[in-house]
Amino acid sequence: MSWKNVIGRVSFSNCDPIFDGLDPEWTILSAPPAWLTGHVMRRDCIAAPIPSADFASNSDELLLLPEIGIVSNGKVGSVLLFGERPIENMRDIALPTDSSTSKVLLNWIVKNRGLDPKFVESGPDINSMLEKCDGALLIGDRAILASISNPELVRMDLGAEWTRVTGLPMVFGVFVARRDSPRDVLITAHSQMISQVEKFENNDSWRNKVISRTSKKMGFPMDRVEEYFRTEVRNR
Repeated sequence: MSWKNVIGRVSFSNCDPIFDGLDPEWTILSAPPAWLTGHVMRRDCIAAPIPSADFASNSDELLLLPEIGIVSNGKVGSVLLFGERPIENMRDIALPTDSSTSKVLLNWIVKNRGLDPKFVESGPDINSMLEKCDGALLIGDRAILASISNPELVRMDLGAEWTRVTGLPMVFGVFVARRDSPRDVLITAHSQMISQVEKFENNDSWRNKVISRTSKKMGFPMDRVEEYFRTEVRNR
């Protein structure tokens, strides 16, 4: 199998509007966001969404694909800080190993508030994280599930906090490719992903099918998935 026929995706539901129904000519490489940068750099895939913080560090080797990404404008619903006390009183915060941008964002938030908690790397499990730290940062579907099960522990939506302070949308992930990627293949991949986003946005019947499949796959209530895609995460 050639890497030119492989597209990487985040292994969370925030990419379902792009990849659900994508042409089967593509092999999909699913991985946590923090891993996808390496997959692109090693030519494991032709393109993938990577943490925006990683693109900033590798922009000399990577090409940004326009009009597609993982974005919020206000609350994002899937990048959440949990704990039994407010962030101002957290002495330490557990950070998940599957995140890059969200850790940079949390560091920016605490510094902006004049706080200095200790950060501790941890596997992304809310129970074990809160056993050893006052706070726990979770991303993706784990954050959504934890917020459904433990709504009283949600202390901050990092997307909402970023927009509150800056007035700007938050770009969590950007789609990239190596600069030496074959342009004809890359143009085809990019065009098809954009078409999927447009189909999700404009075709109500298709949108409902994607929401239903995401709900069944992840075990989220359908109304929560619909809210997530309608008011929180966007793909451009």
